[in-house]
Amino acid sequence: MHLIFNGIFLVASLRWGDWRNWREYHSTILFLWFGDLLYNFICHDYIMWEYKETIFAENLLSSHTIISLLIMFVAYPSTVLIYLSKFPKGIYKGIIWIIFWVTLYSLIEYINLQFLNLVSHQNGWTIGWSVGFNFILFPMLWFHYKKPVLALLTSIPIILFFVLYFHVPIL
Repeated sequence: MHLIFNGIFLVASLRWGDWRNWREYHSTILFLWFGDLLYNFICHDYIMWEYKETIFAENLLSSHTIISLLIMFVAYPSTVLIYLSKFPKGIYKGIIWIIFWVTLYSLIEYINLQFLNLVSHQNGWTIGWSVGFNFILFPMLWFHYKKPVLALLTSIPIILFFVLYFHVPIL
C-alpha cells in the first residue's frame, strides 16, 4: 500500500510540481529529509511512530527504515515541489493552503493508522500529536524556503521540546 500512496504522490508531482525549477526547492527538500533522518536516528530505539507494510509488497517493504526511505525519496520531494510551487499569495490563501496540506497528511495517517494498519504509534504519540506536528511542519517548510537559516535555528527549540516532552533517551 505504501507503494500506491507514494505512486500517487509521484504522479501528482509530475502533474502539479514545478520540476523545471527543482533546484529552487532542493534545499527545502534536504531540510525535510534532514528532519526525518534526525527523527529516525534519535528515536531509533524509542520510536514515536513506525511504518509497516501489511497489505502487499511486504517482502520489498520489510521494515520501518525501508518504508521511511521510500517516503523520503518519493513523497517528500513530491510534496515540496507541489506545496511550495503552488503556495498562494496573500495571508488568508496561504493559511488555507497550509490547512489543506495539514489535512491531507493527517487524513492519510489516520487512514493508515485506523483502517490499513500501515503505521503504529508508541511512547505517547497519537494522531493528535501528528496533526499538531503537521501544523508545525508545513509552515516550517515555507519558512525554510524563504529564510533557511532562521528556519534551521527555529527548529532547534522545536526538536528540544519534542525530545524533552516525550522523554526521548538521547544519551
